[in-house]
Amino acid sequence: MKIVVPFKRKNAKSRLASILTPDERDTLAMNMLHDVMGALDGFEVDLLTSSMLSNKDVDFSSCILLSDYGLNEALNEYLNSRAEQDNDSVMIVMADLPLISSKHISEIAGLDADIVIAPGKGGGTNILYIKDPSGFHVDYYGASFLDHLRIARENGASVEIYDSFAVSTDIDEPDDLVELLMHGSGKASRMLTDYGFDVAVRDGRVGIDRNRA
Repeated sequence: MKIVVPFKRKNAKSRLASILTPDERDTLAMNMLHDVMGALDGFEVDLLTSSMLSNKDVDFSSCILLSDYGLNEALNEYLNSRAEQDNDSVMIVMADLPLISSKHISEIAGLDADIVIAPGKGGGTNILYIKDPSGFHVDYYGASFLDHLRIARENGASVEIYDSFAVSTDIDEPDDLVELLMHGSGKASRMLTDYGFDVAVRDGRVGIDRNRA
């Protein structure tokens, strides 16, 4: 099995601009990538990115540099390349899943279905396991969970849904930081604490506060 992690560093996590500076968002993105790579330790991982990174930043098997590719175009070309080389299984893992562990990866890889989808919040796809990449294509953005279900069925592939709170927790919006603060234990959660963020409860609802002192 080959694992591929698409990673966007330029203007990373723009939807967090209301509470994090550009430099802070860059640091958070890199720390989340570090946490994800830690969960993938022991697996063969390709990093799919438009930014030059080194193994001093994170540990990966190889770094595939892209220029003007969008996410779908880059991943579909990657799947075609894997199918032409050895047609081994491919697992796509998003780079903003700081709560995942190696247990989740092993459990997903151990399922019998042709396609395993681990959905994210709001209809996205956080992990996608493809046993046979030949002829399969991805369609991220929007309700990609439903799109990947449709594509699998059109290909006559069996599908299994991997339901996990940790895997479903991607970090895109300010409210997502609550889950990272409450449940995280890696570099990304420690960074938020170091930057003065803390969990706050107001009117029975959980949110975040920031102490800039």
